[in-house]
Amino acid sequence: MPTPDEAPEGRDNPMVEPGEHRVLGRSLAPPYPDHSRQALFGMGCFWGAEQLFWETQGVYITAVGYAGGFTPNPTYEEVCGGRTGHAEVVRVVYDPAQVNYNDLLRIFWENHDPTQGMRQGNDVGTQYRSAIYVHDNEQRGLARLSMEAYQRALRDAGYGEITTEIESAPAFYFAEDYHQQYLAQHPGGYCGLSRTGVRLSL
Repeated sequence: MPTPDEAPEGRDNPMVEPGEHRVLGRSLAPPYPDHSRQALFGMGCFWGAEQLFWETQGVYITAVGYAGGFTPNPTYEEVCGGRTGHAEVVRVVYDPAQVNYNDLLRIFWENHDPTQGMRQGNDVGTQYRSAIYVHDNEQRGLARLSMEAYQRALRDAGYGEITTEIESAPAFYFAEDYHQQYLAQHPGGYCGLSRTGVRLSL
């Protein structure tokens, strides 16, 4: 990981004006419904990860962006340069009456390989690391319990140690418009998520 001194300076104002979700037809930006909650996941390439969540019943909106690093309002090129410290992430806004956080955690764990460190498949770099950014202590507790359960299942299947970071949710910066709902714009597009095939029992 880079240090703050190595990170690009960034900028004070957002580079992106969030638009409308191409599939769900709602604004990507807040305000969101009062009863909704947010989750934030990094699981490699955000193109394919986002689709997994917007197809989930009870999810109000999804958006891709950058989080966990040092550079304010980064560009995609800066993030890919590896010095911002940001991960590619998916913001998931959901209705807890229809889908719970454990359901989202199951999607997270089962649809990437959390043992690969700073990569997913052929995608290599700090921006592709596995991360769960939590918004409160309840999410933190559930994330840790799910990680312990999945680690046991992975060991039984012959996998190594989980490298996923679980941290408090940092600032979220929207990615550029052409990244939002990318696989809806480019059906069949490539996304380098790796799957272990190991299921999570909670």
